Amino acid sequence: MSYAELYCQSNFSFLQGASHPEELILQANKLGYSALAITDECSVAGVVRAYREIKDKKLAIKLIVGASFQLEDGLKLILLAPNRQGYAELCRVITNARRRCEKGHYQFTYWDLHSIKHCFVLWLPSGELEKDQQDITALLRYHRARLSLAYTRFLHSNEVIFKQHCQRLAKQFQLNIVACGGVLMHVAQRQKLQDILTTIRHGKMLNDMGVLLEQNAEKSLRPIKKLLKLYPDDYIVASIEIANQCQFCLSSLRYEYPKELVAKGFSAIEYLKELVIEGIALRFCDGIASNIQAIIDKELVLIEEQGYEYFFLTIYDIVQYAKSKKILYQGRGSAANSIVCYCLEITSVDPRQISVLFERFISKERNEPPDIDVDFEHQRREEIFQYIYQKYGREHAALAATVITYRLKSAIREVGKAFGFNDTQLSFFIKNINRRQNKVSWREQVYELGLNKDSYQAQLFIQLVDEIIGFPRHLSQHVGGFIISSGPLYELVPVENAAMAERTVIQWDKSDLETLGLLKVDVLALGMLTAIRRAFSYIKQHYQQQLTIADITRLPEDPQVYKMLQQADTVGVFQIESRAQMSMLPRLKPECYYDLVVQIAIVRPGPIQGDMVHPYLRRRAGLEPVEYPSEAIKSVLSRTLGVPIFQEQVIKIAMVAAGFSGGEADQLRRAMAKWQRNGELSQFRNKLISGMKARGYQESFAERIYQQICGFGEYGFPESHSASFAVLAYVSAWLKYYYPAAFYNGLLNSYPMGFYSRSQLIQDAQRHGITINEIDINQSSLEHQMRYEKKSNSYTIQLGLNMVKGLSDKSAQQLLAQRPRRGYQDFATLMKKALRRDDVNLLASANALQSLADNRYQARWQLMDSEHSLPLWQAANENVVQQPAQSEFSFTPSAMDNLIEDYASTGVSVTQHPIALLLADSEQQAYIGRYTLAHDLVNIAGQTVVSVIGLVTGRQSPGTASGVTFVTLEDHTGNCNVVVWQATANAQKTAFLTAKILKVTGILEREGDVIHIIAGRLFDLTDRINGLDCKSRNFH
Repeated sequence: MSYAELYCQSNFSFLQGASHPEELILQANKLGYSALAITDECSVAGVVRAYREIKDKKLAIKLIVGASFQLEDGLKLILLAPNRQGYAELCRVITNARRRCEKGHYQFTYWDLHSIKHCFVLWLPSGELEKDQQDITALLRYHRARLSLAYTRFLHSNEVIFKQHCQRLAKQFQLNIVACGGVLMHVAQRQKLQDILTTIRHGKMLNDMGVLLEQNAEKSLRPIKKLLKLYPDDYIVASIEIANQCQFCLSSLRYEYPKELVAKGFSAIEYLKELVIEGIALRFCDGIASNIQAIIDKELVLIEEQGYEYFFLTIYDIVQYAKSKKILYQGRGSAANSIVCYCLEITSVDPRQISVLFERFISKERNEPPDIDVDFEHQRREEIFQYIYQKYGREHAALAATVITYRLKSAIREVGKAFGFNDTQLSFFIKNINRRQNKVSWREQVYELGLNKDSYQAQLFIQLVDEIIGFPRHLSQHVGGFIISSGPLYELVPVENAAMAERTVIQWDKSDLETLGLLKVDVLALGMLTAIRRAFSYIKQHYQQQLTIADITRLPEDPQVYKMLQQADTVGVFQIESRAQMSMLPRLKPECYYDLVVQIAIVRPGPIQGDMVHPYLRRRAGLEPVEYPSEAIKSVLSRTLGVPIFQEQVIKIAMVAAGFSGGEADQLRRAMAKWQRNGELSQFRNKLISGMKARGYQESFAERIYQQICGFGEYGFPESHSASFAVLAYVSAWLKYYYPAAFYNGLLNSYPMGFYSRSQLIQDAQRHGITINEIDINQSSLEHQMRYEKKSNSYTIQLGLNMVKGLSDKSAQQLLAQRPRRGYQDFATLMKKALRRDDVNLLASANALQSLADNRYQARWQLMDSEHSLPLWQAANENVVQQPAQSEFSFTPSAMDNLIEDYASTGVSVTQHPIALLLADSEQQAYIGRYTLAHDLVNIAGQTVVSVIGLVTGRQSPGTASGVTFVTLEDHTGNCNVVVWQATANAQKTAFLTAKILKVTGILEREGDVIHIIAGRLFDLTDRINGLDCKSRNFH
C-alpha cells in the first residue's frame, strides 16, 4: 500500500517547518509516497520550489497545493486545491487574510471559510469535545461534501483518548477520517533545529521552553511501514482517495497581459509591428540595412510564435510614460540583443555597435520568458511604480517577492540567543569573524575567539547555525520586478502587504516566476541616471546648454576623456570606479566605445577564471600574436583579439564551430551558470568537443574552449549588458572631464549610490580643484548647490542642510521658508522663527551657525543666552540681578575638536583631512614614524619597502581573489591600494578587520602605471584620533 501525505509544512511556515520544500519532496519520493501536499500556514510561497524539484529530478510523486489556517477562536484546518478553480479560491482567501493585516501576519475569518466552494477541507480537532462539536457544526453547514477529519498521531501520552474522541466525532457527524502526518521536517535528525526554530519564534531561551517544544521527532516524514502500523488502513486509503482527486498542477497556470495596451483596430502583433516601423524611422534616419531588417523580421516572428507581444507592449508603455515625464531610463541586459527593443526605445545600444545575438534574449528551445531590465532614476522610480498601480489597478499588479534568508550573522545571533549566549559575546563573535577568510572556516574562527571546542553545547550551536543558514526568514519585496495580469492577480498567486506603505507583493520570487514561465516586468533603480539627469539640469541652469545622453554619444569620441580614463581618474564614473576596474584601466588603455565595453566585462569572475584577461592584454599590447583556427572563429572573436570575453561569443562559438542550434547554445549558456551546483554543463561537453573535432578543430583547442566556458560559469558578462553600461560610463566620464562641478554636485545630490562615501567624493572633487563650502544656515539650501565665484571665475559647491545628521527634511525646509532675505542675523530670530532647540543644536554641531558665531562652541553659548531673551524667560528674570552673558566665556575648539565634530555631525570635513591633521602634530608624527604620501608613490621604484598611512575607506574581497582583500587607504593627497594576503590578514586580524586609520608597511609593486602595496605589517592607528566617526565601505 502507498501513502499520500496531506499535511506538511515546509520552512516557508516561518520558524515552524524545519526542512526546505525540496528536501521534503525528495524524501517523500524516496519513501515511496504517492503524493505530498505542501500546506504552509496561509501561504503557497514554497510550493514552486517543490514543483521545480519534481520537474528537474523527474520524480514520480504528485505535488498537491494547499495551505493551513488557524482562526482567531482556535479552529485549525487545511485547504487543498483539487483543480484550477480550487487553486484560484485558495489564493483568494490567502490574499484576503494577508491583506487585512500588516506584513507577516494574517487574519482568516469565517467569511473566508464560508466562501470556499471547491477546495477540500481537512479539519484538525482540538481534542475538546464542546469546542470540536461547535467547529464541526459550523463547517458542515457549508462544506459537507468536501469535509474530512484530519487525524494526526504523534505517539503522545493521551493519544488513545484522542483517537477515540476523533472516532466518536466522525461517527456522530458522518465524516471520513484521513491520516495526516502534521509534518514539519523531512527527517527526524532535524528535531533539534525544529526546537531552535520554535524557541526563536517564542522569543525565549531553549532551557525555558519546557512543554512548548515537540515531545519527539514524529513530525517527520515517516516510512510507509511505520505509518501502516500507526494508522488504520481505511484512514490511509481515505488520504490516497483525496490525493487522487487533486488534479491541479502548477504547470497549468497561464495568464494574460492587459488588453488595453493595444490601439483600437489592431491585433497585438499588428500594433507592435506598427510601433517598430515608427521606431525604425526614428533610429535609422539614413535608412536601414537589409541585414538589420532581416533580424527585425526574425525577432517579430519569434515574438509572435511565443506569444510575447503584450510583454513588449507593456515595457514600451512604461518607458514612454517615463519619457513623457522626463525621467531618464535605460534598458539593459539581454534585451540589448534585441533590435526590436532598440526600435521601441527600450534600449539605447545601437545594434551596429555590437554583435547582437537574439538567441541570448529569446529562443524556442529556451522555453522561458525574455528578460527585459529597465533602469530608471532611483529618486524618481516611485513615480513609475505609482503609474503602474494606477494604470492596471492593485488587483492586477504587484511586486514579486524576495526571500530573505538566514545568513551567517543573523544565524549566529538568533541561534546564540536561543542557547542563552549574552549579546556582548555574540556581537564579539560577529564583529571578529572574517567572512572573507577561505582557509579558516567561520567555525574555527569562533573557537579561536573563545568558544569551548570540547563543549557539546558549542558543537551543537555550530551544527544548528550551519543548518539554519539559507532558511527563509520572511518575504520582502523584489527590487522592482512587477507581475501584471489582465485578470485578478490574486487568482494566480496570493498577494500580501509589503513593509512599505502602498506596496503589495506576491508570494513568489523571481526564480519561481521563471520556473512557471510567468512574465515579470523589471522596473529597476539606478543612481547614476539620477546623477546624470541632475548634472544636465545644472549645466542648463549655469551654462545655458541643453544636453542629453544621446547628444553626448553622438559627439566624436573624445581623446581627452579617454586619457582621463587611462589614468584611472574614475572616482564617481559609472561601472569603472571600483578598485579592480581602476587597476585595469591603465593596462587596457581604452581608446574608444568598444574598448569600454570590453573594459567593463573583462573585470568579472568569468574572464578571470577562464584565463582570458592576460592573453587579451598581451595581444592588445602587441606582445602576443593574434591567431584564429578558422575564419568562422575569427568572425566571432576578431573584435576581442581571438579571446572570448562575452557570453554571446561563447554561444556563437558553439553554433559556428560545434553545430549547436541557437536554442541549444543558449541552453549551454544557462548550464554555464549552474554547472558548479548541478553539473549540468558536463552533458554538453561531448557534443561540443565532438562537434568541433568533426569540423576540423584540434581536440586541444576544443578542450581549451570548454575550459573557458567552465570559467564563464563563475559569472561571465553579456556583451549586450556591458554595451548598455558603457554608454553611461562614457557619459559620466565626459561630464566629469568637461563639467566637474556639475558632475560632483549631481553625484552628491543623488547619494547614496556607487562605491564611494560622500566624504570620498568631496575629497576627490577638492583634488580636482573644486572648492567645497561648509554648511551655513544663511547660504545653504536643502540640497547641495553650485555657486559661481567671480574672483576665481569658477563654480564652487555649497553643501546642503540635508547633510546634517538628525535634521529632518521638514525642519530644514521650515528653516529655509522662514529665512529672512538677508539671512538670520541673530540667535533670537533663529529660535523665534525657525526651529526647535534640538534642531538648532544639530546645526551648531555641524558648524552651520558660523555666520552668527565664530565657532560651534560659541554658537552653543549664545544659544543658551538667546533662551533668556525669549518672553517667558524675560518675565521670570525681571527681579533677577543680571549675570555676565555666557557668551563672554569664550573657548576656541582645536582643529582636532572641529574634525571630530565634523565627522560626527555630517560625516565629512571640508577643511581638514584627518591624516593631514594627524601628520601636522610633531608628537603624532614621531609615534607614526616614516611614511610615504599617496601622491608620492609614483616616484618610488618597484620592489621598494614603503610605509603608507590613511583612512580605511574600502575593503574588497572578490570571490575570484583566492582570499586576497584589496584595501583602499585615503590620505589628503589621494588613495593608495593595498593588497592583503590571507595569511597576513589572519596573523593581524584585529587591525585588518577593525582599524579606521591604518598604517601599512609592505612592498611597492608596479605594472606600468598601476601601483599597489603588498602588505606586510598592519598598524592600527585609530586611537591616535580618539572619537573619529568614519566607516569603510566593504564589498565581498
